[in-house]
Amino acid sequence: MFFAIATAIVIAALVRVTTTAQSASPKTDAIRTAVNHYFQGHATGDGSHFAKVFHPDAKLFWVGPDGTVMQRTAAEYIAGASGKPAADEAKRKRRIVSIDIAGNIAMVKVELDYPTVTFTDVFSMVESKGQWWIVNKTYYADRK
Repeated sequence: MFFAIATAIVIAALVRVTTTAQSASPKTDAIRTAVNHYFQGHATGDGSHFAKVFHPDAKLFWVGPDGTVMQRTAAEYIAGASGKPAADEAKRKRRIVSIDIAGNIAMVKVELDYPTVTFTDVFSMVESKGQWWIVNKTYYADRK
């Protein structure tokens, strides 16, 4: 009986996440639009797309090869944009995995599937004056 209840709870949670990511609402649409700027920044190498979605005070975090937590500012990240698409851009895929909204905050998980690595990014986002901003990005790189 416990197993059946636990399974039902897990399935309900998964349905909520899937539904949250796919449901159409003005907030969901606005978040998707904001995240699309992030995707366009990667697709084109144009940092101005990143500047449209990263809050000026945003930070990015990841774990370096030696296990140390690394960080950089949004300004540093934007400045690092190459200015041109990657040579293998046609082989790259990007998608929103999930969106979880509570009022004017959201957690968004995206996946960037590239030929040699798959990145999983998790964004903390806030809505301020009608604009959704990434205020925190954490990511994991799964080398292929």
